[in-house]
Amino acid sequence: MKYWLELAKKYEVWDPEPKKIEPGIYGSPPSDAIVLFDGNGFLNWHHSVTNEPVKWYLNDDKSMTVNEGSGSIETKLEHGSIQLHVEWKIPEKVKGEGQLRGNSGIYLQRRYEVQVLDSYNNRTYSNGQAASIYKQSMPLVNASRAPGEWQSYDIIFNEPSYDNNGNQIQAGTITIFHNGILVQNNFKIKGTTSFIGMHETSKDAFPLDGVKGGAHRSLLIQDHEGGGVSYRNIWMRKI
Repeated sequence: MKYWLELAKKYEVWDPEPKKIEPGIYGSPPSDAIVLFDGNGFLNWHHSVTNEPVKWYLNDDKSMTVNEGSGSIETKLEHGSIQLHVEWKIPEKVKGEGQLRGNSGIYLQRRYEVQVLDSYNNRTYSNGQAASIYKQSMPLVNASRAPGEWQSYDIIFNEPSYDNNGNQIQAGTITIFHNGILVQNNFKIKGTTSFIGMHETSKDAFPLDGVKGGAHRSLLIQDHEGGGVSYRNIWMRKI
């Protein structure tokens, strides 16, 4: 045994040593997380267009609910490559169908939408259902829970790389676990999320509220018709 230990000391990689963190209970923020929403207010958020205070509803269970028509919200903090945890819930009372049932979305860097939708028993186009990279990639499986039940996304986002002129030289990637199930496996992002038309890949291309310009890269949560979605326990880690 001593012989093998000596070999390991001589030939294996010992430095640098990974930083030690406290992982906590599954789903709770680890010690190195940036907590974006914990139910105690909207300190880290503002209106995605006007920068005015958020007008969504704060609930007693430490969640927030979209106030339909009040506008999307975004973090004041911008982000690059991240691990993101988000929990969300479709209203228990089912209304509408297709894209008008529990619709919202999580936009990474205001550019790439991970769809939020009631897909438990609600058929729509496959690359527009819950856990899709909207209009780009359908989920590997439908892991949706019933309306009224809390669901989770754990997302790994690696941002694209650009040259000095703002042209993309390496596509970004997205991996998603929906309720603990792998549904997007290192998907190469085709470009910005587009409702109609081609995806754009330049550094300054923005599909939403483009007046903010190419330098603004926040996390955005969408206010969409037929929504009523609730969110809680949102945190991220830089990677």
